[in-house]
Order: sequence, then structure tokens, then C-alpha cells
Amino acid sequence: MRNLHVWTHRTEDGEKREVRAVKNQGLWRLQSQLKHETEWTYHEVPDRSDLEELREILWRKYQRRRASYEDVLLADKMLAGLGDG
Repeated sequence: MRNLHVWTHRTEDGEKREVRAVKNQGLWRLQSQLKHETEWTYHEVPDRSDLEELREILWRKYQRRRASYEDVLLADKMLAGLGDG
């Protein structure tokens, strides 16, 4: 089974945006799509806000035993790799 997490939010312009995170080869791969788009955008370097949201989702799932602590640590490591930017 894939390690997949999906969430939606509204952009500053009020558009609905869906984000998917898949754990692949020891990294979280993120992709997003606005409601009006037909193609997914794959992010080589994910946005800090998307990674922070993923980390929060993983932490909540970890507390309910739905995600591993290693997944949370991996998200933390990727956030640290982005620097302060």
C-alpha cells in the first residue's frame, strides 16, 4: 500500500487547491492541482507551506497510530533542508 496523504485548501484568490503527498524512495513527493486545471503539477522542491501542512497531518495521524514516527521525522528533515527561506 502506498503512503499517500491528500488535503485541500483555498488559495489567496479563493480557488480550491488539492495537494497530494506520496512517500517514494525515502522522500515525500508532492503534487498539486487547482480545481480548474486538468493536469497535476509535480513539485521538485515543495513549497514550505505544503511541507508544513504535511508535517501537521502526519503528526495528527501519528497520534492516532495511522502514520509512523519515521514519516514525521522525514517531513521534519525535508523542512530543515529548505532552510529559513
